[in-house]
Amino acid sequence: MTRNLTLAIDDDLLDKARVLAAMRRTTVNAMVRGFLEREIEREKLHATRAEAWSRMFQAADADAHRRDHRLRDGERLFDREFFYEEVMRERGLL
Repeated sequence: MTRNLTLAIDDDLLDKARVLAAMRRTTVNAMVRGFLEREIEREKLHATRAEAWSRMFQAADADAHRRDHRLRDGERLFDREFFYEEVMRERGLL
């Protein structure tokens, strides 16, 4: 359903918008509608990205909590040096 909307725009701005719309072979109405659609899509994208970052940080926090718990229990954590030494031993290089 399409609804009408009344905007208060300075005469000079409206004149410039009409000229721009004519140059683009469209209407001021279509330009405003397109602008609003793009802004809404941009906001959705921003919200989606923020949600993804939030999930990533929550997962990292949970992982850090698990690692902290393992340290307190005395369990050895996986680290790059340990992995490197293990691979080198398996290959008979250490």
